Amino acid sequence: MLNSLFSSVLTETITAQSFLICIAASLVLGAIIAAASTYKTKTSASFIITLALMPAVVQMVIMLVNGNIGAGVAVMGAFNLVRFRSVPGTAKEICSIFMAMAVGLATGMGQLGIAAVFTVLILAVNFLYVKAGFGESKRALKELKITIPESLDYTGIFDDLFDRYTTEAELIKVRTTNMGSLYQLFYHIVLKDQALEKEMLDNIRCRNGNLDIICGKVPENSREAL
Repeated sequence: MLNSLFSSVLTETITAQSFLICIAASLVLGAIIAAASTYKTKTSASFIITLALMPAVVQMVIMLVNGNIGAGVAVMGAFNLVRFRSVPGTAKEICSIFMAMAVGLATGMGQLGIAAVFTVLILAVNFLYVKAGFGESKRALKELKITIPESLDYTGIFDDLFDRYTTEAELIKVRTTNMGSLYQLFYHIVLKDQALEKEMLDNIRCRNGNLDIICGKVPENSREAL
C-alpha cells in the first residue's frame, strides 16, 4: 500500500489512470484536512476552500516538474512570488497550509498510502492536543484599550487601579490618533474578579475624561506574538 504508484517518477511517463487516482486522493485528503481545520477555530470560507484544493495543486506541480531541474527552479520562483501576495495568518493556519502541501507532495510522488497515514496521524494528534487544551494559558487574559487626551501623562496613571482589580497588567503599546490629539493605550490584563470589570472601567472613565475604553479578548495574532 505504501509503495509508490510510479516505479520511477523521474523516468516513466505518468498514465491517465495514475493521474486520476492521485488527483482523487489529493482532493479527498484535502477535504479532510480542511474540515479538521475548522474544529474549534474561526476562519474564512475562502481559506478552507483553498486548503481543500491545495494538495491537488501541489500534486499537479510535482507531476509536471517530474525531474526537470529547470521546471523545478521556475516553480520555486513562482511560489516565492505568491508568498509576497499572501496575508500573514495564524500559526495554526500556517501549519495547516504546510500539512496540505506535504500531502500534495506525497500524492504527487505517488505515495498515496504515506499521504493517507500522515493525514490521519497528524489530525489525530492535533485533535488530542486541542481536546486536552495543550499549550493554552489558564489565565483569563484580556486586552484593554484606553483612549486619553494628549495633555494627560499616561505613565503610571492607572497603576493603583490595576493593583486593585488585576493580578497582571502590562502596557503593550501606545498609539496616537485623531491627528495626535489623543493617545490609545493597549494593556494586557488578568482580572482578579470578572464581576468587578465594570467597576474598574467606571474608575478608568473618571480619569480619561470619559473617552473610549474597550475591554475584550486578546486577538489571536497578538496572543501568538507574546
